[in-house]
Parts: sequence; C-alpha cells; structure tokens
Amino acid sequence: MSSQRILDCVVIGGGPAGATAADDLARAGRNVALLDRAGRIKPCGGAIPPQALREFEIPEHLLAAHATSACIVSPTHRRVDMPIARGGYVGMVDREVFDEWLRCRAAQSGALRMKGTFKRMTRDAKGVITVEFESNNDKGELVRLLTRSVIGADGASSQVAKAELPEVADVPCVYAYHEIVKAPSAESVPGFNGERCEVHYRGTISPDFYGWVFPHGDSVSIGSGSAGKGFSLRSAVTRLRQETGLSGVETLRREGAPIPMKPLKRWDNGKDVVLAGDAAGVVAPASGEGIYYAMTGGRLAADAIVAFLETGKPKALAQARKRFMRAHGRVFWVLGIMQRFWYSNDRRRERFVSMCKDRDVQQLTWEAYLNKRLVRAKPLAHARIFLKDMAHLMGLVAP
Repeated sequence: MSSQRILDCVVIGGGPAGATAADDLARAGRNVALLDRAGRIKPCGGAIPPQALREFEIPEHLLAAHATSACIVSPTHRRVDMPIARGGYVGMVDREVFDEWLRCRAAQSGALRMKGTFKRMTRDAKGVITVEFESNNDKGELVRLLTRSVIGADGASSQVAKAELPEVADVPCVYAYHEIVKAPSAESVPGFNGERCEVHYRGTISPDFYGWVFPHGDSVSIGSGSAGKGFSLRSAVTRLRQETGLSGVETLRREGAPIPMKPLKRWDNGKDVVLAGDAAGVVAPASGEGIYYAMTGGRLAADAIVAFLETGKPKALAQARKRFMRAHGRVFWVLGIMQRFWYSNDRRRERFVSMCKDRDVQQLTWEAYLNKRLVRAKPLAHARIFLKDMAHLMGLVAP
C-alpha cells in the first residue's frame, strides 16, 4: 500500500523525542507522519525535572508521583539523604502512559499517526524519500510513505542511523533492565517512601553504573544498568528487591533495552535525515537521565527540518546537534568524567557517596538538575566543592 502524497517529514520513533518533533512540526503547519512500533515500552526510571513541564507544556496530571528527596546508598550500605529544598520536586512518570500522551498530542496537533516497524528508505532521482514499514495491523502489509525529510528517533539501536550514518552509528551503551512492581504500603515494607528516589552504588548491583528504586505512585521501578558483558542485570535487580524489602510485592512487567551514554559525533546525513533522542545518543552520562534531553533533541531536530524545508539547504540539519551541544555539551562532558572515575570501583563509589553528604554539593546538584543548567553564580560554593573533591581524590579524608 502506498501514499502518493509527499509529506514534509516522516518521524520514525514515537518516544519523547519523536513525539515532540512530530508535535512541533504539526504545530508549525508541516505535513508530518509519526511512525511508532506498537507495544514498545522503554525501561526507564521515569524522572523528569520541573523545567521539562514548563518548557514542553506537560500537564501535572501526567506525574504519577512527586519525589521530594533522594537517598544515595554506598557499597557499605551507608545512606545519604538529599532533600530538595524550598518545595522542589522531581516529577515521576510511567512511560507507558507518558509516551502515549505525547503521541496523542502530536496527532491532535495534526500529525498523521502510523503504527508499524520501519524497514528501509530509498530515494528517487528527484530526491524524494520513500519510507517503507510493515504495518502493525492484522495483515502486516507493507506501507510506503513519500517524504522530503526524515527524523530518526528510533532508539539506541536506530535502524535509521545504521542506514544513513553508518560511520557514526555505533555508540557506547549501558544496558538497562527494570521491573515495575506494585507500590507497597509503609506498613508492609517498613522504610518505603513513595516520595523518595533511591540510588544504589555497589559493584554487585552494577559494576559501572547504578541501581535504582524510583516511585511511580501506584507502582515502583526497580532497575539496574551496566555496559559490562556477562553481568546479570536480572540477578542484580533480584538482589536489590531483596535488600529493599520489595521481593514479595507483585511484579507488573519487566523491560530491558540499551541506553546510549555519549552523543553521536554527527546527527545528520548531510542530505535529508537528522537523528534525535536515543538515536542521537542524548542520554546524560552518570545519571542516565534521558526524557528531558530526548524532548529537547526532538524539538531541535524539528527546528532543523523546518529550516531545511524553507531554505533547501542540507547544512541547516547540522544546527540540531550544534544547538544541543552548545546548551548541554559541558554538562555531558562533566558527567562523563564523573562516571568514568567515580563509578569504576567500590572504593571510589564509597568516597563519591561521602561527597554527596556535603550541602554545597546537594544544593548545586539539585539546582542544576531541576533547572537544566550549570550553576555559575556561586563561585565560593564551587571552590569549596573543588577542594573537597581533590581531598577525596587524594585520599586525604576518610570516606
């Protein structure tokens, strides 16, 4: 089955990046199709900062929970509480609900919503792209869409990236796995707090990343991630459930997927395709945060496509990556260094958790996370953190 109508853009992938891009393009008056594979839910802690709600007009009712503190757990099971000051919070979403709402919003804005599995794309002599996908309907028929441009937002194992940017498509990944369980009552699991995120740093939970227990209102995400081949994430999550008293609660679903840890060196093919979200590698190192950055990347990709369509100049597509890295590249660089050093062994993890006790560290961490910018206005606090960091690096203080 083919459509002879030539679209302005086909967005492949309906997660936060793709759905945001499709919504922005539709609102800009562009003829856009959003292609997503049915039944896919990405494993994710589900944390989004208030900045995301403001910037992308996300309604409060989509938040399954408000986390008002974090608890950092060291290899020796020391617990460091990091409360968010002045009524701040981290929004927690269920990706099954959240992603579907984003896709529906894009459709309401005018995007043509399609369900299917991307197969390939080809071009005719005039440069018109044919996107082929297998429909998710009962017949499984092959559908073809004609378009002037494509946004590849189809995840860390992006087929669009492999086809159009094979020289940069490979990116280091953490493989994440989590189990969604029913939230227990405080009586049934003493110490459980539905407004607190727990982050566990220990080699048996993850040799190079971390484990988490994140509240989602009626449910809880318990997960772990690692790039280490042969490390059993399922066993790690089982262990984490036992240690946190959650082994006996009902499991609702299990999910796993790769999560990229480094932005690709290029996001466009120099002709008519640009990447966004996990396909572009925009998940923050160390924290694994991806929803806000995916939506930002989707918006910038949509802007780049609009500029490309208006000018006919493929170099406009490169603006998506340039603008993203200008805004967030330094944060990614700092977090990458932090992950490589502090997550490398339990001795360093123990010292890292000790640093999290510091009020300056807590305040600047939360301000940077909640508002999505580096805090530059407090040089004395930065100087104190630097000195304390150096003391831990040199082993001059006890962990």
